[in-house]
Parts: sequence; structure tokens; C-alpha cells
Amino acid sequence: MNSSCEQKQNINVLLVTLSAQGHLNPILKLGKILVNKGLHVTLATTNSALKNMSSAPKCIGGVYHEFFSDGLPIDYDREANMDYYMDTLSKFGPVNLLALIKSHPRKFACVVHTPVVTWVSDVAAEINIPNAMLWIQPCTLYQIYHRYYNGLDEFPTDTNPNMNVKLPGLPVFHADELPSFVLPSNRFRSLDSILKQVFHNMHKVKWVLGNSFMELEKDVIMSLNNGGCVFWPVGPLVPATLMGKEVDVGFDLFKSNEDSNCMEWLNKQKPSSVVYISFGTFLFLTEKDIKNIASGLKTTKRPFLWVIRVPENQELPKHGFLEEIKEQGLIVSWCPQTQVLSHPAVGCFLSHCGWNSLLESVVAGVPVIACPQWTDQPTNAKLVTDVWGVGVKVKKSLDGVVSGEEVGRCVEEVMSGLKSEVIRKNALELKAAARVALRDGGSSDNNIRMFVDEVVSSCSCTEHK
Repeated sequence: MNSSCEQKQNINVLLVTLSAQGHLNPILKLGKILVNKGLHVTLATTNSALKNMSSAPKCIGGVYHEFFSDGLPIDYDREANMDYYMDTLSKFGPVNLLALIKSHPRKFACVVHTPVVTWVSDVAAEINIPNAMLWIQPCTLYQIYHRYYNGLDEFPTDTNPNMNVKLPGLPVFHADELPSFVLPSNRFRSLDSILKQVFHNMHKVKWVLGNSFMELEKDVIMSLNNGGCVFWPVGPLVPATLMGKEVDVGFDLFKSNEDSNCMEWLNKQKPSSVVYISFGTFLFLTEKDIKNIASGLKTTKRPFLWVIRVPENQELPKHGFLEEIKEQGLIVSWCPQTQVLSHPAVGCFLSHCGWNSLLESVVAGVPVIACPQWTDQPTNAKLVTDVWGVGVKVKKSLDGVVSGEEVGRCVEEVMSGLKSEVIRKNALELKAAARVALRDGGSSDNNIRMFVDEVVSSCSCTEHK
């Protein structure tokens, strides 16, 4: 073994995030990549992750796991009390993480955290450890928030709520295409406050890594870097199954207790024939939403796989309109999404456009029907339709409802409409580009190597305790 390899194996990196599926997935994947580059990696997350686990995992994919308290009981309903939860986490998280680091047998050379736990930068500074942030949304969102929270451009206000916005490296955005946190209608105090802290304290962060890749967002990434905001895309940070590799083992906070039979069902369907519907791990559909989607699916007469997430300890709804279409498709409470998107039977993805789900569809080459709700989703939907050309967006009524007719129209437009061939061609091109980015010498692989080399050269000989 040469001295370079030995040096890397002595470099310990700590990853920190909260126990939310959309945060755990990308940072765990980054951890696995860093392990493959020769580093020793530990992931620390809040102990609420243990709620749905019979035992705490010690190591996943070479990444070792530690847990710290966010100051609340494990069974506390964090989603229902988000503002209080974030306030409590910001109070108790730094103290408990610092205690974990000081008592840990390894000395860490670098700490990498996701944006919501912005206080990790202060913990790292207190014990003189260099700090990196993993940006888990598109670079487009980083640019928008950077310009908004630093007052560099005009954005919609109470007196001008419908203004258009044009930012460097990006197309023109209508107000309803911007992330909800920059709009005057935003009512999520804690998350807005956290984002403000992130972009007012970027001087505390030595490296910014992004879950994107150059070929996906080239214009905005180049604009950011040319403007002095160094942003290294290291993605797509998605499970290996989407790259045609072995089945990944990881955190799944929402897996059903019962095995889903969706893969067996998909095996019986024709290629590119199935409409896959899922709105992520955070959103619960209303009865009206479910009824309208069911109505739209019924008109298409196409097979579908529909994941309807239900509150804990509840069963799938038994509405009459779902009974009417049960022979047409399959309705489940959970499925292995990356395996589903990789299946040749899937023809399109009706999605809320959360970044993890959207990036997974890009890597799988699956066209998208965008049905965004809030936060980054309206902006991600804009990328789908106007920048990448890999799908269509549903049109909502003035009261925010999507009709069954609109669902049916979008399904037909993506599956067999005039633009369907172009949409599918664009999707397949991005699929190929995603794979090239992570190969040896690809754009993201080069950025990962630069990060590892800088961590090794600047941190390996420093005592941090």
C-alpha cells in the first residue's frame, strides 16, 4: 500500500444531518462515495431515526453511524410541530453533537452537514475542524436563495406579488415558479429563518458540495462560480440501483411493515406502459386529490402504480372511486422507488417534484408529470418543463385543485402526445449524462477528488481535540 492510500485511510470525516428521508439519502450516498475514495466516514443523525428501527445500524455501505438527541422524545410528532422542533433542535443539537465529537474515539478532519442544521458550522469552528456543506437541492435553488437572502435582486412583495424574476444563469421565473420561502405568502417562520442563517453565514463554510451535476445545471453553476460563489456539484447522489449496480442498503424511515408486491406486478406489464404516481414521504393527499387523480387515471385506461402514503398506524383508504380502478393498476402504501423507476415497464412519473425524487427520475431516464406543492418543488417543475424538456406540468385551478381531466391530459401528453418522443429523447440524454458525470474522470468525480485531496492536504496533520 502506498503512502497516499495510508494517509487517506487515516482521514476521518463526520457527516451530520437530521433524520429526514430527503436529507439522509443524499448525505449517506456521499458518505459511501468518500469511503470508496479511501476515507473513513461516520454519519451522525438525530435519534428520532431510531423510532422505526428495531436496532440501530452500526455501519451501512462502509459508513459508520452515530446518533445524538435533538432534545425531544423519540415519539414526538416533529412534522406536526415543525417550528417548535426546529427551535428545540437548534438549542440542544449543538450541545449534544459537540459532546458526541469530543467523546468519539476518532479525531475528525472535516465535518460535512446539510443546510437545515446550519449550526454545525459553529460546532466545527469551536473545535477547529474545517466545514463543508452538502446542498441537497438543485444549484438553481442555491442561486435563488443566495440572491434573495443577500438582497442582490428584486423579488415579489406584498405590493407586487406577481412580478417576474430574472437571475444570472437562470431563465425568467414567474412568481408561482419560485420557491415558496421567497414569496410574501410564506408562513413557515423557522425554515425561512434557517435559510437566512445559511446564506448570511456562508463565510463559515470552506466547501459547498451540491447534489447535482454540471451537465444538468451548467449555466447556473458557471454563473455562481464566476460570481465568486464556489459550488462543486458532486451528484447525482442517488442509490446504486439506479446506476444498474447492486441493491443499496440504507435508511428507510417510511418502509411498510408488509412487503410490497409491486415489482412482481410490474414484471407483468408491457414496456413503458405504466404511470407511476408518488408524492414523496412528507405529503398526505386529501380525499379530493385522491378522487381527482383516480378519475384522471380511469380515463386514460393505462396501467398505473400508485403510492398513497397514509398516516402512521392507518390503512390505505377504501374509497369507492379507488375500487372502480383497482383492476386497472396497483395501489400500495410503500414501494422501493428506485427499483420501480429503473423498471422497463414504467413510462412516466407523476411526482410532487421533490429534488430527490426528481433526480432519481432523471438518472432513470423517466419522463415526469410535475405536480408541485411548495418549497423547491415549483422551481424544480420549471426545470422539468422549460429547461430540460423532460416532462409537463399539471395546471391547477385558482383554488389549487388539479382536476381529473387535467391529470388525464398530462398522462396522454407525456405517454403518446405530439411532444412525447422529444420528451423521452431528452430524458434518455440526461440519463446518459448522469452516468458519465460520476465515472472516473467525469465532472462530478473530478469535484469529489478535488474535495478529498483538499481535505487530506489541509486537515490530515492537524489535531482537532
